[in-house]
Amino acid sequence: MTGENPVSVDVYILDKVFKVACPLDQRDELLASARLLSDRMRDIKSSGKMMSMDRVAIMAGLNIAHELVRVRQGSVHQDPDVELRLSSLADRVSEVLDETLNNAG
Repeated sequence: MTGENPVSVDVYILDKVFKVACPLDQRDELLASARLLSDRMRDIKSSGKMMSMDRVAIMAGLNIAHELVRVRQGSVHQDPDVELRLSSLADRVSEVLDETLNNAG
């Protein structure tokens, strides 16, 4: 952080507005991040499966985090076994979220 006083920025995610404070010099990055998250959430939401917004947000976050991990590791072309395990893990997270949301309601 730069020591600047934070500014309030309106961030739109799936047509909902969120006010977020950030340093002025990071405003454009924040807006780009919000667009990326919103686009991913919209893609997941339009997949045809009925999902709660919490689940859509978590799945989008996991997908983005997975891409970040791959970039940091320099392993854009990972071993197929790793891809299979990650896919299996994502499926399991999805199942647990379904169970949790069904039991909560």
